[in-house]
Amino acid sequence: MEWKVTVAGLSVTEYAVLGVLAEQPSHGFAIAKELAEGGEVGRILTVGRPLVYRALDRLVEGGFATVARTEQDAGPRRVVYRVTEQGRRRLQEWLAEPVGHVRDMRIDLLLKLALLCRSEVSPIALIRAQKLTLRETLAALGDTGSADHVELWRQHNAMAAAAYLDDLEHLYDRA
Repeated sequence: MEWKVTVAGLSVTEYAVLGVLAEQPSHGFAIAKELAEGGEVGRILTVGRPLVYRALDRLVEGGFATVARTEQDAGPRRVVYRVTEQGRRRLQEWLAEPVGHVRDMRIDLLLKLALLCRSEVSPIALIRAQKLTLRETLAALGDTGSADHVELWRQHNAMAAAAYLDDLEHLYDRA
């Protein structure tokens, strides 16, 4: 299942693959392990092996990744990919970009935070940018006073998101 396509033309799945690949040259099977249900990144966004390979194809087609080499031991031939400079720039831009809606925090923001932490980059700038981006939305949703069950759900999500961002800022500001 492909997730939404971002303004940069890559899906969240493709950014997840690009983010894992940016850590070191790798083959699709190893990337798929990181994005599997039990993987560190997979607990945020689970991506099956076929989608990992499809994402790698798209990343190569877009110039964001390239084939570094092929390996063959006793098993099947493995293609090892690496991120290009264009791919690294695109990833850095995406990682710095806050999400536009509270609903996008569940996957997009958590994925960005995980990839930043895995690369040992402080996420504090993203967290602060995220707080600024959602400030008006969170304030509006926090003051609805509505009896409508949908608005009440949104209000509670907004309050939880605001508290989460505050806690994150305190957590990483000390680090």
